[in-house]
Amino acid sequence: MKQVIYTVVSHERIARDVYKMVLAGDTSAITASGQFINLKLDGFYLRRPISVCDYDADTVTLIYKVVGGGTEQMKDMKSGDKVDALTGLGNGFNTAKSGEKPLLIGGGVGVPPMFNLCKRLLAEGKKPTVILGFNSVADVFYEAEFAALGVDVTVTTADGSYGVRGFVTDVMKDLSYTYFYTCGPEPMFRAIDKVAVTSGQYSFEERMGCGFGACMGCSCKTLTGYKRICKEGPVMEREEIVWER
Repeated sequence: MKQVIYTVVSHERIARDVYKMVLAGDTSAITASGQFINLKLDGFYLRRPISVCDYDADTVTLIYKVVGGGTEQMKDMKSGDKVDALTGLGNGFNTAKSGEKPLLIGGGVGVPPMFNLCKRLLAEGKKPTVILGFNSVADVFYEAEFAALGVDVTVTTADGSYGVRGFVTDVMKDLSYTYFYTCGPEPMFRAIDKVAVTSGQYSFEERMGCGFGACMGCSCKTLTGYKRICKEGPVMEREEIVWER
């Protein structure tokens, strides 16, 4: 974990209530796809955790949805603004277990961490397939960016206004894959767990108190006890998760 003062390079709306922000600064603490950063916002005691969509030696790309006061403030940030961030948080995805044909499943604002993961798997010589799930056409983003990587991408919408009508599991059940990675809401995770035919990794979205393991406010029940999403997660392996009723 490292505290960094980033500078906003660009900031734009890319879907309904969804924004893409590129920050310039030290990214050396980010070492794995699926990690997140914690932003300090004026007037808010708790920092806001945002997953890393992509990064290089000098910039980090964040995609977030406006869902409350903190993200409402974020959407007004402009190029040149400074942002205080704790960076390199969380454990990220383990790509060593992917096999030759991993499946990447992103639901809503769970889509962003799949992008850098896809790039990393391609760099390792893997052949990933991608499913992106949204509520409607107004919510769809990053389909073109995944397609530009040269991977097969399928978009689903719950209302059928774009792509395949239905949910990610409607597409998933007809695919052949060696492993899966996913990020999104918990109801989607539970549905995936019912149809998945391989092992996989879930990246949990959770409200966090501190973001670095000092509290137990973002715990997940596992076979070996409760684990903190911010510290031992956000990525958990399928076999260790206990889905509570």
